[in-house]
Amino acid sequence: MSSVLTGIASESLFQPHPNFSDAINHNIVQSEIEGGVLLRDLRLGAVLAIETADWMCTLDYRGDSHALVSGHPEFCPEPVMVRINGCTWGGSMLKEAFIGREMHLEFVHPVHKRILTSRIRDIRVVNESPVSR
Repeated sequence: MSSVLTGIASESLFQPHPNFSDAINHNIVQSEIEGGVLLRDLRLGAVLAIETADWMCTLDYRGDSHALVSGHPEFCPEPVMVRINGCTWGGSMLKEAFIGREMHLEFVHPVHKRILTSRIRDIRVVNESPVSR
């Protein structure tokens, strides 16, 4: 497993924010425990396999929060360029530029606009491109 998926240990440990509720602070900590990918840590051309509760997605990272996404029979049967917003816990709070296990991926599709996936079960690095930013 790539170190990209081990959480956000490269940063300092999360300190609860005094203006956030206990539930929000809990979700933020839980996302670090479950692990995920910060888009800024991905190399250009890195390919991720993302398994949600109801479909498998391939994400080919193109930089600046953009990616070619494919795998959904209706929204992206062929690769389509999307903008990755980040992930949510099912509500309106977004963890920007992050793709996390047990969260819902939100991206903007050129035709279908905002798409929110079912809960992410797993994220795997399929190809870590040697091309750096």
